[in-house]
Amino acid sequence: MRIELEHQGETLVFETEEPITINGVLDRLGIPSSTVLTVHEDAIVPHTSIIQKDLRLELVVVSSGG
Repeated sequence: MRIELEHQGETLVFETEEPITINGVLDRLGIPSSTVLTVHEDAIVPHTSIIQKDLRLELVVVSSGG
């Protein structure tokens, strides 16, 4: 399956044969899960969600500071 992620103005593509969690995709792409929110169709999706079909997601960078 093909997973497309919009991240900081770029489209990243990840392909896999097996179902995978969003955390798994982020880990393999080297993106710390604590730094982004995952959005699908205007809704925030938990990183524990399992992807089982072609999908397009948006990664929104979370800023924190003091």
